[in-house]
Amino acid sequence: MMSTMKKRLFGALGSALLMLGASAPAAAETLRIGIAAEPYPPFTYKASDGSWTGFEVELSEAICARIEHDCKITPTSWSGIIPALTSNKIDIIMTSMSITEKRDKVIDFTDPYYYTLGAYVAEKGMNLDPPEDLSGKVLGVQAATTHANFARQELRDIAADIRIYDKQEQVNRDLMAGRIDVILADQIAMAEFVEREEAQNYEIKGMTPKHPAFGEGIGIGLREGENELQKTLSEAIHTVIENGTCAELSQKYFNQDICGG
Repeated sequence: MMSTMKKRLFGALGSALLMLGASAPAAAETLRIGIAAEPYPPFTYKASDGSWTGFEVELSEAICARIEHDCKITPTSWSGIIPALTSNKIDIIMTSMSITEKRDKVIDFTDPYYYTLGAYVAEKGMNLDPPEDLSGKVLGVQAATTHANFARQELRDIAADIRIYDKQEQVNRDLMAGRIDVILADQIAMAEFVEREEAQNYEIKGMTPKHPAFGEGIGIGLREGENELQKTLSEAIHTVIENGTCAELSQKYFNQDICGG
């Protein structure tokens, strides 16, 4: 039979192991990366095999590798992506979301990983010098974007007919179908758009000025109060910018380096 001393020894050892197990961190859960379910090439779009790819998808993979975390791309409707974050359906947002004062009241952001302005796109043969020449023109813009906010704030007074769409590809198609005259959208996405074979008759006519509507750059959105994750992701962003990973992906998708805030 076990002596009283041995029983006490094993009892103490068992208690210590139980305490150690209770204090050990649980295995990290997969980080669900929210991207807009509406394709937004070349930032996020579906490859021929049905998987998601693009600049931000590959950049998110590099960031996840840097923080040694399992990640999962989770497509979510753009109009509902912030509610999806705050209701814990996704863990972060990484889908060309500008850091604006309005959004910053609801969620937190990392440091920016790129900055972009808006671009006006129209037919090559159209004599257009925006914003002055937008009077009487039909301008298409995607809803719930900084470009829509800019259009409402700055273009109403010049009598432009502003039409709001749910998806950017709907705006693009209506321009090519002649249902609208001009697009206002992200300059980087529009640079890719006018290079498409079906869009050879269109060009960028001008750029928007730097404006508060466009915020402080594009960052990763996360729930308020997740300070450690915010710090970790910001550090990873700086690393992939400084080590050239972001620039390499940027050159691959845009033929230019857009990285940085």
